[in-house]
Amino acid sequence: MKNKKILVLDIDGTLVNSKKEITPKTLQSLLDIQKEGHIVALASGRPYPGMEDYAKELCLDQFGGYALSFNGGRIVNCATKETVFEKAIPKKYASIIYRYAVEKGIGMVTYQDGYVITGTPVDEYMEYEARLNKLIIHQVEDFETYVDFDMVKCLLTAEPDKAAICEQELKELLGDELNVFRSEPYFIEITIKGVDKAESLAGLLASIGLRREDSICCGDGFNDLTMVKYGGVGVAMGNAQQVVKDNADYITASCDEDGLVEVVEKFVRVADEQR
Repeated sequence: MKNKKILVLDIDGTLVNSKKEITPKTLQSLLDIQKEGHIVALASGRPYPGMEDYAKELCLDQFGGYALSFNGGRIVNCATKETVFEKAIPKKYASIIYRYAVEKGIGMVTYQDGYVITGTPVDEYMEYEARLNKLIIHQVEDFETYVDFDMVKCLLTAEPDKAAICEQELKELLGDELNVFRSEPYFIEITIKGVDKAESLAGLLASIGLRREDSICCGDGFNDLTMVKYGGVGVAMGNAQQVVKDNADYITASCDEDGLVEVVEKFVRVADEQR
């Protein structure tokens, strides 16, 4: 179709409201544009199991949408369930990151087959991560021996003030080889270089024959900044972190005010009208 768009959505604070629900108005709007031939993709720091229920609710399997999980570390075609891209942290880094976490007294997890794996004491932030993504926490005695696989993502947890300091220290320690950033004030995420929401989206667009200009990227958090800056239209939610708003082309209403409906009407439906 001419003027085909891809609407790329963060989940928490963007697609879902503060109750972690897709409102009926937002859901109908997103179903309607998919019926018209546009693509919806979810881009989240969550692992795929934590995205799957929302993908099903949006009928991405029926309409050929995509899920960019682990901040783009893995892309799944929701129609075929095929992993179309994956790029992971070499397992040699597990010990380096784990020893840093132990030294600083902060939490660290990685992911495997529906589990959150940790060798540090379980804290409220890990519990939140597991609950949010419908994963089970598996605490292991010897983390360095247990993690004998490449990790799509590591997540470190700490009180916000401490997380800000640790983020900078980890960037100095690992920044030449790995991406280090906060997705929430209390979450420090680590992925392999070349993996963030923008890089992952660029690869997806190339594979499906769409241009950067065809993308509308919506987000609210620190880890959405790259794709908001990259998108043909970068949108910050009304509830977004200030740095995301500062770099957006457009600021819509909050996730509790159906901000995505406004985006669809202004940037997707306009494209249809111009056909």
